[in-house]
Amino acid sequence: MPAAGGGSNPDDRLLYEINGLAKSAPHWADRAMEFIGEYGIVFGFAVLMLCAWWSVRRSDDAPAGTAALLWAPVAAGIALLVNIPIRGFVRRPRPFLDHQGLEVLVKGKTDFSFVSDHATLTMALGVGLFVANRKYGLVGIGLALLEGFCRVYMGVHYPTDVIGGFALGTAVTLLLAPLAMMLLTPLTRRIAGTRAGRLVRSAGAPVAVVPAAGAGEGADDGAALTGPGTAGRPRHHDRDLAA
Repeated sequence: MPAAGGGSNPDDRLLYEINGLAKSAPHWADRAMEFIGEYGIVFGFAVLMLCAWWSVRRSDDAPAGTAALLWAPVAAGIALLVNIPIRGFVRRPRPFLDHQGLEVLVKGKTDFSFVSDHATLTMALGVGLFVANRKYGLVGIGLALLEGFCRVYMGVHYPTDVIGGFALGTAVTLLLAPLAMMLLTPLTRRIAGTRAGRLVRSAGAPVAVVPAAGAGEGADDGAALTGPGTAGRPRHHDRDLAA
């Protein structure tokens, strides 16, 4: 077991440097970081998702934006499932089991360390949000980075556990996004035409209409917009939709 205060590789050294901040911090700061790292950031993502949903409902192609938002939590769930066999294969103990002198803020963590579930979950949500809306996605990715820092600060993960979680969450979200959008977008477009359409598109949002085949030469390459105040205007693709 390595002695307190150092390590034989950069991963161990960075673990001690970041976790060392918890030792010198006041008690209230450690308790705040514990809450943020365990629950606060996940709650923040719930609020962020609601704000993004409210925004994409007003976009030019609201059903596609809503489909991308739906994909974010689904991707996070898939990434967590993928992590189960990874953890079982790598079987890396928690850092406080192999290293002396760490300030462990959360007790009772007995499962394996690589890769971090929290890092995987939050980065999958952040990247999924970015696919739907760049502004909210950047905030989400920032929250995921903060989550990763908190996990090391709390003494429950190595830095490489967090990096692995970021990579897993990003890979699952982006690699499966085309298939997910192909499946989810027709569903949200269908919902938009029902009584539950307000879940997908706000009342004042423009509606994309695909021009009929054989339209005249003056027809716009994209779809026209219909809706309040949009008659005759060419469609502009939703700038928020990153997919």
